[in-house]
Amino acid sequence: MAPKLPPLGFVRSVLKSFMAESGLEPRLLGANQIRITNAVRGKVDFELDITKDHTNRLKILHGGTIASMVDLGGSLAVASTGLYATGVSTDLNVTYLSGGGKVGDKITATAVCDKIGKTLAYTSVTFRNSKGELAARGSHTKYVTQAVKAQESPFVVPEGAEIANEN
Repeated sequence: MAPKLPPLGFVRSVLKSFMAESGLEPRLLGANQIRITNAVRGKVDFELDITKDHTNRLKILHGGTIASMVDLGGSLAVASTGLYATGVSTDLNVTYLSGGGKVGDKITATAVCDKIGKTLAYTSVTFRNSKGELAARGSHTKYVTQAVKAQESPFVVPEGAEIANEN
């Protein structure tokens, strides 16, 4: 059996799996552009270097990029509770409050797993632009029944899954 990982290493391993197995995240967010800066049980901090691929025709961060980061952030928040499989989305909401930034800026996010049960997980994600202003907030509800059943031990990656470097 694989070793039990600390939350930061575990969540980075889940992100590595998203980047290897998913279609959207590696294309939109890029493996080297999004970084998990901290993770503890129930909370993940991450950041994205904004490139042209993340912007709209006004040359500012596209709302769809933020919505995708709410989706991914909610999944990472669920992972920070010890689940490698993070369920499927049932609801996602985003409120845009101020500009997220432009090419060359960095947007930071904090994703929290507000509550997780046997069926549903409720997460919230807040975003701050490079000026420190609250740029957006989102919520993401996930159906986690199969994910909860599949996880034999918290913070242990499945056999054959790649473990991310914690640095």
